Parts: sequence; structure tokens; C-alpha cells
Amino acid sequence: MHVPLWFVVIVVAVLGIQLARPPWWLVVLLLLGGYLVANSFLAPAVAGLLG
Repeated sequence: MHVPLWFVVIVVAVLGIQLARPPWWLVVLLLLGGYLVANSFLAPAVAGLLG
């Protein structure tokens, strides 16, 4: 069975939000921060730290 990565990410995110119940501002902050870091000059450094 071949499942697209974007679908898996959405399912895990929805389940995580439902089970952990974080505040919505924290979810938005993490998504926005991740997007901004991925498109900045810090992206290679973050990629090196993550693996």
C-alpha cells in the first residue's frame, strides 16, 4: 500500500491535535515558525541538526 506523505502528515497532525489538545495559537506558531525557518538561511543548519 502506497500512501502519500502529505496525507500521512495531515492524519498524524489531526490525531495529535485531538489527543494532546494544544492551544491553537501554539499550533499556528509552530507551523508558521517551521515554514519561515525552512525558507531562511538557517535551513541548512536545521537540516544538519535533524539528521
